[in-house]
Amino acid sequence: MQRFLIITVNGALLALLLIGLPAATRERWGDVQLSSASTGRLLLFWGLGAASAVNLVAALFFIRGRRYKLLCGEWAAIFGALWLAYFGLVRGWFNFEWLKQALLWLQKQL
Repeated sequence: MQRFLIITVNGALLALLLIGLPAATRERWGDVQLSSASTGRLLLFWGLGAASAVNLVAALFFIRGRRYKLLCGEWAAIFGALWLAYFGLVRGWFNFEWLKQALLWLQKQL
């Protein structure tokens, strides 16, 4: 039961952060945008960091059992990796130009 709860809560949080948050911050009513792009980036950045930190704290202090601690640690690593990837993307350390070039090449081949 505890495993199901950990996976469900973290899965819902992941969906909320990666799908719901960008959709909500890009919502437009007529010519008015509800939130700026920088606010969306900031919310996603802090949301991923907080999710990773909460999973790590839960694994260290609140969760009993080695198996469940490892599960929370894995989720902390997932959120941490997404945080690092997002941070690198926003800072311009890497981009997806290679993917664009590969898809254009593939399009020419077909």
